[in-house]
Amino acid sequence: MKRALLSLLLLGATFSTASADEVQVAVAANFTAPMQKIAADFEKDTGHKAVLAFGATGQFYAQIRNGAPFEILLSADDKTPAKLEKEGLGVQGSSFTYAIGKLVLWSAKPGFVDSEGKVLGSGNFQHIALANPKVAPYGAAAIEALTKLGLYPALEPKVVQGENIAQTYQFIATGNADLGFVALSQIVKDGKGSSWIVPANLYPVIRQDAVILAPGKDKPAAQALMAYLKGDKAKAVIRSYGYDL
Repeated sequence: MKRALLSLLLLGATFSTASADEVQVAVAANFTAPMQKIAADFEKDTGHKAVLAFGATGQFYAQIRNGAPFEILLSADDKTPAKLEKEGLGVQGSSFTYAIGKLVLWSAKPGFVDSEGKVLGSGNFQHIALANPKVAPYGAAAIEALTKLGLYPALEPKVVQGENIAQTYQFIATGNADLGFVALSQIVKDGKGSSWIVPANLYPVIRQDAVILAPGKDKPAAQALMAYLKGDKAKAVIRSYGYDL
């Protein structure tokens, strides 16, 4: 009887391990910290492992078109997933908005950025960093905000561009840029330096969509992760990093 029970337990363990799977996920750089937390919870709760790569949405789009084996894209916009679905590279009807991002002007120096962003008009700095607007939606949002404020022509010579929002953060954190535009999620936890949350009416809504890509179409782990992102546990993590839902 004991031997039969042990055999059943071992069979169950083998089945559980066999049913667990990996899913390859391309993640917009602004969502790095929350996705690392969500992926750890996801593995603990489901047994599936999310293998994460971080970068600029535009760069991921190019890689996906060139055959990169990603199975899910967590984009920093809603246009890229829609485009991938239209081109047959994303699974039709699988995309949804997992977060709405917020743009923030940040400096690693305490007191440098005031609560109304007036430092931008003063021009009292050498370099201002933003992500490459051609591939990073947060970079495009930053230029839109500066343009609406009537400041972009004057500040353009001082702009330094990061390949993505993570590199932009590094430029500012290391002092290579006095200040710059990053995602609120990148600074909301540590509270270092000084910042101004850019009013939402100065840039288009940063609606961040997830989509299952063609290689993940019939993959249970991909379906499981998309469902997990819609759950309360993941939503709580997303909100804790300053995103709206």
